[in-house]
Amino acid sequence: MSNILIKTVRINGFRGLKNIEVELEQTTVLTGMNNAGKTSFLKALQIVFGNRHFITQDDFFIEDGTSVEQIIIDVLIIPIEMNGEELNDFSDEWEILFTRDRIKDDGEKSYIPLRTIITFDPIRTIYTTQQYILDNWNDFKNGNEYWYDVNNGNEKSFKFEEMPFFYMDAQRDILDDLKSKSSYLGKMLSKIKYTPEALVDIEAQIRALNETAVNRSTILSDIRETLKDLDSTMGSHSENIEITPFTKKVRDLNKGLTIYYGNDEDSFPMEHHGMGTRSWSSLLTLKAFIKLLESNSNDNPFFPILAIEEPESHLHPNAQKKLYSQINSISGQKIISTHSPYIAGASNISEIRNFYKDEIVKCGKIDVSNLNDEWKRKIDRQVIQSRGEIFFSKYLVLFEGETEEQALPIFFNKYFNKTSIEIGVDFIGVGSYTAYLPFIRFAESLNIPWIILSDNDQNGRIKTSVQNQLRQSGTLKEENNCVIFLDDGCDFEQQLINDNFIQEIKNAFISLKSYHSEEHRHAQETIDMAEINNYSNENLYEKMCNAKTTLSPIVANKIVDSDNELPSNIITLFEKINTILNINEVTA
Repeated sequence: MSNILIKTVRINGFRGLKNIEVELEQTTVLTGMNNAGKTSFLKALQIVFGNRHFITQDDFFIEDGTSVEQIIIDVLIIPIEMNGEELNDFSDEWEILFTRDRIKDDGEKSYIPLRTIITFDPIRTIYTTQQYILDNWNDFKNGNEYWYDVNNGNEKSFKFEEMPFFYMDAQRDILDDLKSKSSYLGKMLSKIKYTPEALVDIEAQIRALNETAVNRSTILSDIRETLKDLDSTMGSHSENIEITPFTKKVRDLNKGLTIYYGNDEDSFPMEHHGMGTRSWSSLLTLKAFIKLLESNSNDNPFFPILAIEEPESHLHPNAQKKLYSQINSISGQKIISTHSPYIAGASNISEIRNFYKDEIVKCGKIDVSNLNDEWKRKIDRQVIQSRGEIFFSKYLVLFEGETEEQALPIFFNKYFNKTSIEIGVDFIGVGSYTAYLPFIRFAESLNIPWIILSDNDQNGRIKTSVQNQLRQSGTLKEENNCVIFLDDGCDFEQQLINDNFIQEIKNAFISLKSYHSEEHRHAQETIDMAEINNYSNENLYEKMCNAKTTLSPIVANKIVDSDNELPSNIITLFEKINTILNINEVTA
């Protein structure tokens, strides 16, 4: 039997999502900063396929102080092979389930274009949901007309038990699941059944176990004998007093259910474990519940949809690295929102969708169809595996060396009176002036603003190389908007000398004498303190290059502590960042 896939989701007017289109895979990983729209996207799917009772007026997008009148969510469902390859037609089983009046055909491929509209009914003061099957799946924008402007098509409900929707938020706890009949664990426990023969056998063993426990306890035996006096008091002749340390009926087994976790020698109840273990245990019960539903489907169509929020909650990094494969192995379609670079790094780059909030929320993806295997490896190895934190950046500053990586955050703090971490700006050393392209392609694909601060020495070779990489990237940005070149013939150290920060650099060398740690020992040995004030600019540059990793943060601090302005190229850099992020307005 073939399968199906939610291929595309479009949302208009829901929470912070004004107008967005997201393409999905069998497993999709949503990345991006807090409040970028990831949870709203998962909740939009819940409106279409799951429980809609959570909707309030706050869920309607607000623009210029006014809420939109309706929420529109379109979903495109297509047929696929079990390996994910797209098919032209739905299998007979899915076609029978959906019926032909829900399935459309563009002449080559079949699909289901579903629309869900949420409106407020002022008379009944309730939120109403209507679902339609569109006549066609139109372009996201055609001229001045957007996708949501087209006719709604025919009203037709879309709710199938064969497509169950599961939402797991970040506040999950298996201890709460044990207490709730409506949890996935509670639902499974309520389905426990035994054959009549097994029931008789188990309850006989329970009776024997209870009898043994009472007979071997003087206290329990005495209590039982004493309670027999009830007969004379109540005028009864039952002589049937039972004490059951263990539940008497199989139907009551789940009421006292406790889950233990540990090794063969020592295990402890879940109450004694941390939130990481309890959170992940709760999610694994969902996996077990889906497996149970699948086994009961009797080879009928079955396509669960899982929306999982922050599966990494409370887990340490090594545990987070294992999550992706465990989630990916669950049946159905999985949409994961995460702040974990380890989960993002474990996924395929084609599965990543990055939410970025600018004037409106946008979603970016890496189009692997335009990349050969070597470029996929470069992006994965040089960017994702080594710099996973940039999935959650608001702005990327790229440069070549270690000096900039240590100095720029210090300058940033001075200029904006805020740390770069607070603002969401990441300073990324790419290692070589020839290594910008993977980072550019990554940032461009995921809609993350970026800029390069580039050296400009080696007789123009560096500038030419950077310009060539910009052309190869296909970026539509003007060169002066995406790269700042240092002055001709300058790397970062030479630029500081040319900008006349010579005394600050010399003061940094002098201050090294106040450090006595092993970290600075080698740098101290290379410095003849008596000659520092007599260094020529050439000597100063050479000494800086020999001690750049040790010296650069000290030089930066000396500069910010002086009365001088920051280097002019650095000010230009920060002005460009501020143009995009409006940091001065935010921090005012």
